[in-house]
Amino acid sequence: MEGSSPLRPQDFPALKNDTFLRAARGEETEYTPVWCMRQAGRYLPEFRETRAAQDFFATCRSPKMCCELTLQPLRRFPLDAAIIFSDILVVPQALGMEVVMVPGKGPTFPEPLMEVEDLLKLRQKVDVSEELGYVFQAITLTRHSLEGKVPLIGFSGAPWTLMSYMIEGGGSNTMAKAKRWLYRHPEASHRLLQLLRDVIVEYLVGQVAAGAQALQLFESHAGHLGPEQFREFALPYVRDIAKRVKNKLQAEALSPVPMIVFAKDAHYALEELAQAGYEVIGLDWTIQPQAARERTGHRVTLQGNLDPCALYAPKEKIGELVKRMLEGFGTQRYIANLGHGLYPDMSPDHVGAFVEAVHTHSRHLSTPD
Repeated sequence: MEGSSPLRPQDFPALKNDTFLRAARGEETEYTPVWCMRQAGRYLPEFRETRAAQDFFATCRSPKMCCELTLQPLRRFPLDAAIIFSDILVVPQALGMEVVMVPGKGPTFPEPLMEVEDLLKLRQKVDVSEELGYVFQAITLTRHSLEGKVPLIGFSGAPWTLMSYMIEGGGSNTMAKAKRWLYRHPEASHRLLQLLRDVIVEYLVGQVAAGAQALQLFESHAGHLGPEQFREFALPYVRDIAKRVKNKLQAEALSPVPMIVFAKDAHYALEELAQAGYEVIGLDWTIQPQAARERTGHRVTLQGNLDPCALYAPKEKIGELVKRMLEGFGTQRYIANLGHGLYPDMSPDHVGAFVEAVHTHSRHLSTPD
């Protein structure tokens, strides 16, 4: 906490609702747990008020602000998990790159990686505690402030997704600049991906040490790769991260935590992702729940996957869509979520209707006639 001695990552309050963690581990639950990607977001008036006139990344660097923003949706909705307020692009910042949030445009790198030689500008050895300690402080403060209400999820972007931002200089419809690197500079691409992997592993382990009770890896740009490129430039690093994080947690005598991988639009790799070392596979809205179940063979918990735009529908329709989704996935080994993050113009009432529908319908479907 700014202005006072920070709380320590120990003596956390006892967890009162472990439904999300039990579902993630494949254990039986009385109902289907639910949380939303970007549940701490601009769709909430209190979020906009808290963030008013403050730079986005300045907010990310304030443990007190991150804690407040993380807690806001839990005051409104009976969500089954919290996810720390942060951004995947704090990792490129830790490597020495400048990232600014431009209103109306989104995250922008004033000096993206243009040539292979630009890799030399990146920090080759990153002191993760020094560069990203503010995230760890935010997690510890939030874990205490949650008072055991629900578990706290930590997260990171995956190597390919971060690499694409670092080369594109921001968002892109084609990722053509980043993909050009994969085709023209495969060795340099692997060097960058390995550097990112190593920082991400330290970062995720640090989040658990700080109090995170689950971890999600966002491979948000997976859909820009075809199966071959995904298998060469994304999947090995996704696998490596799970294995190394678990080994490091064990080596440091930290409790194991469930890990989630969300590789958007990577249906072509669903079977491989199910065997990549993650307890949970996050799904976007473009895959049928039944098909995902059949292809993953009940080896993992599935998370997702309502189309975020479904929340623009009337509340009754949201309830129908949620019921259909639950019938498709089944109520066990399942965590309800959207297929992507909440959008800024969504109605909080409709988010509430989504959460309520998951709880109500899953309890009903879980109860034998």
